[in-house]
Amino acid sequence: MKSATATSRVTLDVARDDDLPRFRKDLQEAFAVAVVETFGSVDDGPIPSDDDVTASFTAPNAVVHRVLEDGRWVGGAVVSIDPETQRNSLDFFFVRKDELGRGIGRKAWAAIEVAYPDTKVWTTHTPYFEKRNIHFYVNVCGFHIVEYHHAGHPDPHRPDEPDLPGDDGMFRFEKRMRDVAA
Repeated sequence: MKSATATSRVTLDVARDDDLPRFRKDLQEAFAVAVVETFGSVDDGPIPSDDDVTASFTAPNAVVHRVLEDGRWVGGAVVSIDPETQRNSLDFFFVRKDELGRGIGRKAWAAIEVAYPDTKVWTTHTPYFEKRNIHFYVNVCGFHIVEYHHAGHPDPHRPDEPDLPGDDGMFRFEKRMRDVAA
């Protein structure tokens, strides 16, 4: 594995159709790390499911980005950009499991912010058990937890949200990029 350096350059490019199978595989492997650490396995199939990943690729206003470190593919992001409201969402974001802990996520998030400078609010979600993600979004990227969705308080915008192992819900995060009304 390449060692992290302060001078490595992390950039984005738009994934091509022939990149999507590897993107899905890398995404699912990255997400499986926390599931396996927390629950012991992913016996019920990949998380997120193939259908969920494919749906994110083809969602209205979705942009699928490869994350590159010095030109080498090390992660990815799926964002949904609303050109009218500029209330945009980070639908999937990952660093390849063999590249974790080197500051790539921090640099990739900065590249996303630069790529979408008109964004007023970013939103994203992560499962309650994903402590690394919670730390990353809140302490590294400046998001705030604004809602906790669970069986007693489901997300009205995501009624078909799949159950996760030991499902105790999802946190919704927001990052306000400039003063906007809630």
